[in-house]
Amino acid sequence: MKKWTLKLVLVAIAIMIVTPQIAKADELSDLKAQMAAMQKQLERLEAKQTGVDQKVVDRMVSEAITEKKAEISGVPEWVQRTTLFGDFRFRLENMDDNRAVSKRNRNRIRARIGLKSVLNDEWDVGFRIASGSGSNATSTNQTLDSGFTSKQIWLDLAYADYHPESIEGLNVIMGKMKNPFYNAGKNQLIWDSDVNPEGGAVKYTTSLNSDTTAYFNAGGFWVNEESGDADTSVFGFQGLLKHKFEDGTHLTGGVSYYDYGNIQGNKLNGLSGFKGNSNDGVASPNGTFDYDYDLLEVFGEYGFTAYDMPVALYGTHVENVAAPSSLNKGYLLGVKLNKAKNPGTWQAGYNYRDIDPDAVIGALNDSDFIDGGTDGRGHKVFFKYQLTKNVQTGFTYFDNEAGVNNDNFKRAQWDLVFKF
Repeated sequence: MKKWTLKLVLVAIAIMIVTPQIAKADELSDLKAQMAAMQKQLERLEAKQTGVDQKVVDRMVSEAITEKKAEISGVPEWVQRTTLFGDFRFRLENMDDNRAVSKRNRNRIRARIGLKSVLNDEWDVGFRIASGSGSNATSTNQTLDSGFTSKQIWLDLAYADYHPESIEGLNVIMGKMKNPFYNAGKNQLIWDSDVNPEGGAVKYTTSLNSDTTAYFNAGGFWVNEESGDADTSVFGFQGLLKHKFEDGTHLTGGVSYYDYGNIQGNKLNGLSGFKGNSNDGVASPNGTFDYDYDLLEVFGEYGFTAYDMPVALYGTHVENVAAPSSLNKGYLLGVKLNKAKNPGTWQAGYNYRDIDPDAVIGALNDSDFIDGGTDGRGHKVFFKYQLTKNVQTGFTYFDNEAGVNNDNFKRAQWDLVFKF
């Protein structure tokens, strides 16, 4: 039997089996069982045939199943391919900042909700709205104050993701997206975890062999658009390798380069303050940057198991090659223990960092360390505990020093996080 004849016969059999069931939506489970049996029969037939294109047959059977599900449920196929996701965090926070000679206690919330729709085998789109402030790219928190007034909601993500079947491992993303660059240990030395850049990015993953995988990431993003002047932008390039050893350990290492365009001598437009960066001394938003920012990063991570728990050691070093050597370096070293995933499990971690005034853009890196920005050094410790499925609690503590006077800054955060 020719392979195309076999495919048509099988799909026809599927339709004949399914059609009598359409009138009864509660018989969907029977339909699934029938289709599963047909799939097994297909596999037995294929074992006797040569030259059958498995991918084509699998796609035809999958499409037949999907179409009949849609007919039975009355729900369009695109709706069935759309996923709703989100989270809510309640935070108690205490800060003690010697620079301002002040102490502060506040209750904060973060709310995010989004959807992702798989349009077809090659295109996805995603959207998310979140609490926070439109003038701050590094936070989606809202403080509970101002006499019970309503809180603001902003567009947090809006992107399209193209992943062609003809090039396995390639993703082309456009819009306002999650940061496409890898950060060892999820550190925030260069990028705060809430920063969602805007522009275009390319991600490519390929296996060099059974143990080694290569990753290449690149992106071009608009920091600020000017009608009468050149735009401020940033272009990034990153390459890394991950190797798995026979004993179950793994080692990741790579290099990143970020080039900011038209930022030296220009205003802060779109950024929330200099946050430690060298400037002309004029108050925001009319002040200008003293230097350009061309960042070279080298990073690594080593993962292994100790006492039946996963452990990760990681580090990163960044240098702004466009700034004076006395102002342009930063590094971070950290460790993570265990993983808070199933109810009753926990995770702990620690890192230390030291960052010069012009090592990175202060308005875009970790907003919790020294209350955001550069020109600081110090410790961070955290602990997470998974209470139940989708509910986690945690504690984070910062003990930092900021500025040339080494002013002490302490921050404690207690979190309760709900995910769906």
